[in-house]
Amino acid sequence: MTGAKTDARPHHDPEIRGFASDNYAGAHPEVLAALALANGGHQVAYGEDDYTEHLQRIVRSHFGQRAEAFPVFNGTGANVVALQAVTDRWGAVIAADSAHIHVDECGAPERVGGLKLLTVPTEDGKLTPELIDREAYGWDDEHRAMPQVVSITQSTELGTVYTPDEIRAICEHAHERGMVVHLDGARIANAAATLDVPMRAFTNAVGVDILSYGGTKNGAVFGEAVVVLNPDRVRAMKHLRKLSMQLASKMRFVSVQLEALLAKDLWLRNARHANTMAQRLAAGVREIDGVEICYPVQANAVFARLPHDVSERLQKRYRFYFWDEQTGQVRWMCAFDTTEADVDGFLAALREEISR
Repeated sequence: MTGAKTDARPHHDPEIRGFASDNYAGAHPEVLAALALANGGHQVAYGEDDYTEHLQRIVRSHFGQRAEAFPVFNGTGANVVALQAVTDRWGAVIAADSAHIHVDECGAPERVGGLKLLTVPTEDGKLTPELIDREAYGWDDEHRAMPQVVSITQSTELGTVYTPDEIRAICEHAHERGMVVHLDGARIANAAATLDVPMRAFTNAVGVDILSYGGTKNGAVFGEAVVVLNPDRVRAMKHLRKLSMQLASKMRFVSVQLEALLAKDLWLRNARHANTMAQRLAAGVREIDGVEICYPVQANAVFARLPHDVSERLQKRYRFYFWDEQTGQVRWMCAFDTTEADVDGFLAALREEISR
């Protein structure tokens, strides 16, 4: 009896790239090579492997000598574990109303993490000390969830970027009120590329206590990490990671991907390229009548408003998402593998559809 033959051909057209999400991109070849390198032989499970140990040295080179990385499977897991580590059962987290933890994680921080989200409307996805104070009160009120954490996203869900001084002001303001600062860094590399500063310049150097580090959107197959920057503010990370089902048995395959990104400059090269493609896309969009760019293009996202029927026709040619169907706002994302030809082809299609 013979087994079924394996079809070695891909089940998709590898030449097709869209603008729906940087999660749609594959893995960078250097990351795949690192995975193959780590695959030989046996390594101790659950994070006691050589690759996870080496990752700690690399993470400390980026985020300071007190930093410790806890690799996890995905971004939602990283956020839930990180926020659990800095809240009590009665604790609350202040965040922008556009924050991923509020909009796109199916209630996981609240339902799995057991915490309360206190959200604040913003114009550009960025919190300020003044906006934080809308919810930063009532610590002694037993009828209200206690504000214990401020969570910001860098770069934000609207494609904007905090400056180091803006994050410093948030951290000082939060710490003065006894709160911890968490940074959701799903696209932290894109922010560093835009600011042209090391990641430490807007994290541990300005007071961020704990970080969700994103690898998937930056060229990994899967895998993120919770990076503890201030261990004095954090407790029971190892137990929380396991309790939250984020402890990988074969952790070397998460760690080696982050090592491949962070050991040299692959993380930065990938982010700079994605940002450059977004700038190319935005420049072309600005020349098309009937399309409005909604927010400053500071990372690898372009948010635009155009007629609903045009977007629907364009979606049949390129994948992308509506951000707000009522207003006609859409989001176009660029990735590390987006090409100039991809951008130019999309712009040509957009001109065709809007002129119909």
